[in-house]
Amino acid sequence: MQVTPLDAEGLLLIELEIYRDSRGFFVERYNRKRFRAHGLEFDFVQDNHSRSAPGVLRGLHYQYDPPQGKLVGVTRGAVWDVAVDIRPDSKTFKQSFVIELSDANGRLLWIPEGFAHGFCVLGDEPADVLYKVTAPYNPKREKGIFWADKDLAIEWPIKNPIVSERDMQLPSFNEYCKGE
Repeated sequence: MQVTPLDAEGLLLIELEIYRDSRGFFVERYNRKRFRAHGLEFDFVQDNHSRSAPGVLRGLHYQYDPPQGKLVGVTRGAVWDVAVDIRPDSKTFKQSFVIELSDANGRLLWIPEGFAHGFCVLGDEPADVLYKVTAPYNPKREKGIFWADKDLAIEWPIKNPIVSERDMQLPSFNEYCKGE
């Protein structure tokens, strides 16, 4: 397992060892002892699994009460994963960070509290995203930021994505900053 800090404080790329042979592969996605040996002492309370069709874009979502840290990976297909720093006191406030996560590359992304998160499916196959979270889901305390916000200028790699009605109505980043 290799852990690489990314440009935003607390954001980490975790690359797992994948054991491949003629039968397929084996990967250990989470082992508390190995994670703690790398200084990653998370208290996960819930696992979430989403399946998205080709062309789907989800996000940008965050939960504020209680805030959630997320360990995100893909078990089928590939996604363009995006984390946006929404911590007002952070040096990287408003910056977005993108990485491809797939079943083939075995990468995980640790997204600490204080980030909005989204992804879009790459390729022609559905994608299964599995993520462990540090706080239980609270639908009354979940919010989001419009995925195509001009101020964030995220370069999504798909044209005309399939987006939920709810995600199409999310506020802009400036509205987020005003607390609306």
